[in-house]
Amino acid sequence: MKSKTNLELFTAFFKIGATTFGGGYAMLPVIRREVVEKHNWLSSEEFIDMLAIAQSFPGAIAINSAVFIGQKRHGLTGAVSALLGSVLPSFIVILTIAVFCNRFIENPVAIAAFAGIRPAVAALVAAAVIKIGKPVFKDSYNVVLIVLFLIATLVLDFHPAAIMLLGAIFGLLPHWITSRQAAEKEYKQ
Repeated sequence: MKSKTNLELFTAFFKIGATTFGGGYAMLPVIRREVVEKHNWLSSEEFIDMLAIAQSFPGAIAINSAVFIGQKRHGLTGAVSALLGSVLPSFIVILTIAVFCNRFIENPVAIAAFAGIRPAVAALVAAAVIKIGKPVFKDSYNVVLIVLFLIATLVLDFHPAAIMLLGAIFGLLPHWITSRQAAEKEYKQ
């Protein structure tokens, strides 16, 4: 059972890494489809929580996600299996490109292909935001926070770490208020 789980993790993340262009955010809809819809390794809510955790740590979000999911599924060996599956396709491609770099960079076919891939990556990132964000948009408090964080990011140029810290604070605020109200109510009785 262990090796099958590790092999499934490796294979799933290898497939994701081998078929997705554009980095971590472009990979998110593919990771979600594989992890939530196909294998049921995480629920939609757990996936969003995992993204928050993966974003909070240094490194690529796709790799952090792979490690988190692998560890959740099968501990350290699962984390290593998912990590290797996630990074090996890029490593192989980059190594191949490095060997043939000069010819590849100047190749008109490669230049044209990547010019077409850029808008596709932008569409994948937008799709990830829409699909992953659906559960978040159900709560009006979350919608207000999304707007505030967008303004803080796009207009005020806040650092992503500051946005995450503010998110944690605003996430704790309703909990703190509810706990305080419950304590006051209990004290009055």
